Amino acid sequence: MCGLLKPGGCLQASLSVSSFFTDLSPQKMLGLQVNLSPLLEPLGFIKVLEWIFSIFIFATCGVYKGTTTILVSCKGVVNKTVTAAFAYPFRLNTAVFSAPDPTRCSGTWTDFHLVGNFSSSAQFFVTFAVLVFLYCIAALVLYVGYMHLYRNTGKIPLIDLVITVMAAFLWLVSTSAWAKALTDIKISTGPSIVQETASCKLPGVTCLFASVTSMGTLNLSVVFGLLNMILWGGNAWFVYKETSLHNPSNSTPQSSGIYPPTTGI
Repeated sequence: MCGLLKPGGCLQASLSVSSFFTDLSPQKMLGLQVNLSPLLEPLGFIKVLEWIFSIFIFATCGVYKGTTTILVSCKGVVNKTVTAAFAYPFRLNTAVFSAPDPTRCSGTWTDFHLVGNFSSSAQFFVTFAVLVFLYCIAALVLYVGYMHLYRNTGKIPLIDLVITVMAAFLWLVSTSAWAKALTDIKISTGPSIVQETASCKLPGVTCLFASVTSMGTLNLSVVFGLLNMILWGGNAWFVYKETSLHNPSNSTPQSSGIYPPTTGI
């Protein structure tokens, strides 16, 4: 074959093929190549926002602590403050109103627990946020250090797309479940507890609802959950654009990049 080519053609072909396989060597394909430019693209920039907003979830919901208070008046006790403390993960059935004064109220007061256990919804919401937080870190490391591998390997963008779509759906599910649980928590710790307290229905005992810790941060957690759903749903489009589904030509090597042009016979 070398004799059929022009002088030097065989050598040029050999060098071109050798250069191609050198460029595809494992060291170059798998090596760390730090490049911050993907963070300026929608794919990376939105991932940074997803990482930040996941922090807001467990910062607003996962550390919440509150109390609900009623005022009790009975024989020998006037407007005695009775408090039940509750916190994440909101197992309200373990929060108890103790006797305002064990030696008074004629010994008729019995400890009363709040109603409801909302730990499953709360823990699902916060745990998913933590998992998203960790995934965003891994994805950002991939974008910044291994974007050449990300774009030259067809499977990685597809995996990223599947995870992104699933995350958007799970944000919808977890946020909806948590929003419903939060509504029930407000009812269980609000003024309605006076009507549900058996000791407050006894003769000579009067109970008034006093206060409950503000749940503004919990309301914000629902808002952040919805924002996360929007971010992940929107980012699915930019991840999709990186896959072979959007541009199949990128998944197959160009023939001109593999074989040198024939110069003649």
